[in-house]
Amino acid sequence: MGKSVHTNTSLWSKGMMAVTAAQFLSAFGDNALLFATLALLKEQYYPDWSQPVLQMVFVGAYIVFAPFVGQVADSFPKGRVMMFANGLKLLGAASICFGVNPFIGYTLVGIGAAAYSPAKYGILGELTTGDKLVKANGLMESSTIAAILLGSVAGGVLADWHVLAALGVCALVYAGAVVANLSIPRLPPARPGQSWRFRPMTASFFTAVRVLWRNGETRFSLMGTSLFWGAGVTLRFLLVLWVPTALGITDNATPTYLNAMVAVGIVAGAGAAAKLVTLQTVARCMPAGILIGIAVLFFALQHALLPAYALLLLIGMFGGFFVVPLNALLQERGKNSVGAGNAIAVQNLGENVAMLLMLGLYSLAVKVGVPVVAIGVGFGALFALAIAGLWIWQRRQKGSVV
Repeated sequence: MGKSVHTNTSLWSKGMMAVTAAQFLSAFGDNALLFATLALLKEQYYPDWSQPVLQMVFVGAYIVFAPFVGQVADSFPKGRVMMFANGLKLLGAASICFGVNPFIGYTLVGIGAAAYSPAKYGILGELTTGDKLVKANGLMESSTIAAILLGSVAGGVLADWHVLAALGVCALVYAGAVVANLSIPRLPPARPGQSWRFRPMTASFFTAVRVLWRNGETRFSLMGTSLFWGAGVTLRFLLVLWVPTALGITDNATPTYLNAMVAVGIVAGAGAAAKLVTLQTVARCMPAGILIGIAVLFFALQHALLPAYALLLLIGMFGGFFVVPLNALLQERGKNSVGAGNAIAVQNLGENVAMLLMLGLYSLAVKVGVPVVAIGVGFGALFALAIAGLWIWQRRQKGSVV
């Protein structure tokens, strides 16, 4: 009844523009802050193995708060939840600027990001509906990809100029996101009055986990997307150590340019998947997953910038082609079993656990002194084998998997 007031709003309404602007600034800040903080760790002579630990504390916040953030997003106006979450990110970035331990500041940013995620997707269905909702999702994803590209590069370039200035810019960008959130209309909470007792909140979340893991299709999708994002975040950190070792370039900007190539490739691969893969032919994406690992293996052996750029573009294209159909399968099957919001929350948990495990193994390999090129080769080979194993398993389950 209350939703009829606002669900048919134009895609270019003040509310949608405010959400898109807030999402762009928030994602820009996240990506710029990572590279600015990595530059700070380098400047303060933290050991190389501590770099992935920075992402691990961020990911850890997602895992710890996974059972609760969906209910927070549904119990309060989502625009205000987004504003509070961006305020936490601002506090985290500002604290790093003022000399607080970067790992503590980055944990605060992680808590803000965990609270922000379900609210930013959930609010789209409250501002638009029907075919406009699909377009709104496209607008959100486009602004996110643009923010990843520009934010990553800005973080590296600004850090080469002045690390503290780079951190200050990140804090200002988060402040801009908070201001943008103020323009989002105050919509009524989706599900007010839910129980805040610990047991009911966690029980409903873990019931959704069990339902999705018992279904052959959704389990296949969860495993594939978790492997992909775990590998993606590890590759990001591998680049930071690989560039000076393999290319002899010691600036902060080059790893961010290389990262940007992966993001460009993902957009191209996602577009190809949308045309060539349907929910009935999801298995078509699996060879692309194996090719990601093979391309990473060849990439690790490069010593020139041009082939490195080309291979990372390819890795991104294979990645987009691989992950988009798996996401669609999970959302479709999840919507019909535990609800789309719960499916995304469970997927976030799986992906973040995979990130934590892979980053932990990567950090350990660096700490014990494994050469970074050898880590890259081993990482690529293992990823290709893991996806091949998942594909074989999926074919054997053919009776229950499309």
